[in-house]
Amino acid sequence: MSCCVDSLYICVDDMDHAVQFYEDFFEQKVTEKGVVGSRFEIDGFRFNLFAYNEVKEKHTFGSNCLPSIHFDSLENMKKKLLGKELCFPLTQIGKNWVAEFVDSEGNHIEVYTAV
Repeated sequence: MSCCVDSLYICVDDMDHAVQFYEDFFEQKVTEKGVVGSRFEIDGFRFNLFAYNEVKEKHTFGSNCLPSIHFDSLENMKKKLLGKELCFPLTQIGKNWVAEFVDSEGNHIEVYTAV
């Protein structure tokens, strides 16, 4: 079997608020914005936002799916974490520095970089 993971989506309550948060975080404009779904294209990967309430879908927020975003340096990663609520503090795990923060919609997002 040959497969490739090239996208994910996270659920959001407020699409405008979430788009603004991720435009700031990714330092780029949203690629496609919609009422139900919005998409960021990041180096060939699709990071999607899904407004589950718009289609009356039930959803429970939690940390069972954890998007993991790689940074080129610890310094750049620390800059992005400034002012964000950390749900997992900056910790060295093996050959990486890892942390998790809570986004504007309550999702947990992991960031990491090499030691």
